Amino acid sequence: MLLRVGVTGGIGSGKTLVCKILEVLGYPVFYSDLVAKSITDTDPEVMEKVKGLFGNNIYPNGKLNRKKVAELVFANDTLLKELNSIIHPAVARSFEQWCLQNAKSGLVFKESAILFETGIFRELHKTILVTAPEELRIKRVVERDGVSELEVRARMAKQMPEEQKKKLADFIVDNSSNQLVLPQVLGIVQILTSIKNG
Repeated sequence: MLLRVGVTGGIGSGKTLVCKILEVLGYPVFYSDLVAKSITDTDPEVMEKVKGLFGNNIYPNGKLNRKKVAELVFANDTLLKELNSIIHPAVARSFEQWCLQNAKSGLVFKESAILFETGIFRELHKTILVTAPEELRIKRVVERDGVSELEVRARMAKQMPEEQKKKLADFIVDNSSNQLVLPQVLGIVQILTSIKNG
């Protein structure tokens, strides 16, 4: 049996750190957000549909103008839903192929920022939510992306509230500055391994 586990967390929570630890431990990690970016630039069918949504100018120099897309969908939830309905099935197909290639590991992880928002979590066996206090998350993103606190708060407002995610998650990793992440991840992997072998 191949156990599929989702890893998610709000912006600045540190889900990438958790994924890197999992990779160091030898587990395959599928980065949904990176795959989505790649697909929108390389998959002809997806590219055609995206052009249909935003117009041909959205691909200057053959690469998707992500900044423009972000501006357009940020203010328009309908447009965002339509865009997701193009990208998510393509990412899901890519994940299925990837799972076949990594089936021998018995345990795979799927990283996605919007695991709960999109309902993707229902297709997985278990989910891990990475959390951190809001102020710390804002500080991290401001330093990482060079954006204003206001911009970070606006992005956060678009994501599902942390408390709601906590109710849906099977495991929670506390990535606040007073908690060590590695022991938490090791503990979760131990439980997952026993489920897989059970």
